[in-house]
Amino acid sequence: MGSVTQRVEDAIRDLIASGELGPNGKLPSERKLSQDLDAGRTTVRLVLGKLAAEGTIRSEHGRGYFATTGGSERRSDPDSDDLPSWVIRGERTIYDNRWVRLTLVDVEPPGVERFEHHVVRLHHVAIAAVVDEHDRVLMLWRYRFVPDRWGWELPGGIVDPGEDAGAAAAREVEEETGWRPSAPLKHLVTFQPMVGMVDSPHDVYLGEGASYTAPPSDAEEAGRVAWIPLADVPGMIERDEMLGSGTLVALLHILASRKGITPGQ
Repeated sequence: MGSVTQRVEDAIRDLIASGELGPNGKLPSERKLSQDLDAGRTTVRLVLGKLAAEGTIRSEHGRGYFATTGGSERRSDPDSDDLPSWVIRGERTIYDNRWVRLTLVDVEPPGVERFEHHVVRLHHVAIAAVVDEHDRVLMLWRYRFVPDRWGWELPGGIVDPGEDAGAAAAREVEEETGWRPSAPLKHLVTFQPMVGMVDSPHDVYLGEGASYTAPPSDAEEAGRVAWIPLADVPGMIERDEMLGSGTLVALLHILASRKGITPGQ
């Protein structure tokens, strides 16, 4: 390969080896890599194809490229070098459609016989907690058929391929509630709701203020829209009125970081 191609390959390998992406971390898009590395997209695509073929990265249709170990041992926590990581030998897809992909991952935990572990790979999700000047949070009362119950949720949804997660969260707020955040959303936390078997990164955002634009465009998702006092949230959680881990993570984060909110006020 030519010097430019080799430079791109070295840069991507260094990015993966640095641990910056984290386990199963998503690589930047082809466009972003092309811009950052000052190389043509054809060159970037060629290198990504080579790394995918050798197992260093994997390609997920509609989602992009993700780091993998390609049969080597995962990097240990730098503060826990005495704790060995699992060895990932490979991965094969059992079922795949536009919403969910089920795979079997060939794993070898320390001191345990090698076996195949089921992994459910879902989409990247963005959730927004929009709070107004009266310390009320914008929420949806909706029905979820899987647990067969009604409850309160924050607006949120799937991040489209190539879409910024913060922009996706703002879009979902307006589509599901009819309210448009007044300013760019602030990222609070990224978490995985069921890290032992499900891969679905959740980005949680905070918005300060919103303006009403129109009735929700996504009527099926909307249910009932309401501004809920943050002071009421602890009691609602205790009464099991909240649906979804994203809603709980976001609201508990806000309650923990804000002063002067007295439950039941």
